[in-house]
Amino acid sequence: MSLRLFRVLPLAAMLALPLHAVSAPQEWESVLDEARGQTVYWHAWAGDTRVNDYIDWVKRRVREEHEVELVHVKIDDTGSAVSRVLAERSAGNHDDGSVDLIWLNGENFAAMKENDLLYGPFAERLPNFALTQPEHNPEVVTDFTLPTAGFESPWGKAQITFYYDAAVLEEQPPRSMAQLLAWAEANPGRFTYPRIPDFLGSTFLKQALVALTEEAEALYAPVERSDFEAVTAPLWDYLDALHPHLWRSGRQFPANGPGLRRLMSDGELALAFTFNPAEPAAAVAGFELPESTRSYILDGGTLGNVHFVAIPYNSPHKAGAMAVANFLLSPEAQAHKQDLAVWGDPTVLDVARLDEENRALFEQASDNPALLAPQALAETLPEPHPSWMMALQEAWQARYVGR
Repeated sequence: MSLRLFRVLPLAAMLALPLHAVSAPQEWESVLDEARGQTVYWHAWAGDTRVNDYIDWVKRRVREEHEVELVHVKIDDTGSAVSRVLAERSAGNHDDGSVDLIWLNGENFAAMKENDLLYGPFAERLPNFALTQPEHNPEVVTDFTLPTAGFESPWGKAQITFYYDAAVLEEQPPRSMAQLLAWAEANPGRFTYPRIPDFLGSTFLKQALVALTEEAEALYAPVERSDFEAVTAPLWDYLDALHPHLWRSGRQFPANGPGLRRLMSDGELALAFTFNPAEPAAAVAGFELPESTRSYILDGGTLGNVHFVAIPYNSPHKAGAMAVANFLLSPEAQAHKQDLAVWGDPTVLDVARLDEENRALFEQASDNPALLAPQALAETLPEPHPSWMMALQEAWQARYVGR
């Protein structure tokens, strides 16, 4: 088949071709032709103004570049979008779904993959996906131990990062979960974590469990294969000891990461954590946190992962969704996202392997004292199997809600 014939293939036929054949520029142009004029409904977490502002910028750029209208469907729980797609499939709606793109990872990706709710594989068909250099960076094709198999496209990184106000906290901050408990006992009310099932709060549970359990290898297999009570017993003992010393004595919890940051800004907390390593520096640059803010990683490393976008199987605008996903992987979009004045979310591109012009886009001032040096993030602990997230959330709520 000639390249000339490829150019006029309909989108559905083109996407059925082998991955190695779909990378030709002519074929990608046919995707963009199909995308032109489409409206893409992107269901994405909307709990932070920086995130929302960035997505607004993406809206403008994909309209200018591809004549695609992007609608940010603002959600506070990714599971609600997953449930919507599942309900549509149950109702027999296989071609005209209401969700075109989802920001997800972890247990939500696993649930959609298990229930055949995802379109793909598509990630390797995106021209900019090659810039992630997956052969050198396996984290962009692995989601909480599960191979993505091209059913989701990476667009940002996360790693638990602790931060504190050095003007308030004169001693060295705690460098381990054991030291954190001792510090909380000595500084009652000055630390807390978001209420479960918030993803940041749930990640704190996983971080503590990885550090405390003597059966860490069990966390990287489905939870039903383990003795859940035995594996998690050290976590509940730890939290039972920690909670009386938390903000408001552990009777209330902030709703999410931005809520945790506000408590730091208001001076109610002296120590907090985030899943975006650049968030403290971005907050300092935005005058939300004092210049005396400092960031650090626990000794031995902290949990980290990549977040992705995926296309539901019944999206009626798959070409538009692919155009948006590819733009999110462009050096322009990735550098803008990483800018501390914008969001500060780390790039998934392999910057060292970009050409000189594109590498220059990622240069940023290093004079912000709250910004971690890149080498500080070298010790990234892998996420447990996604089934552990739901199991921990349910166990936490059964143990602590209503107390």
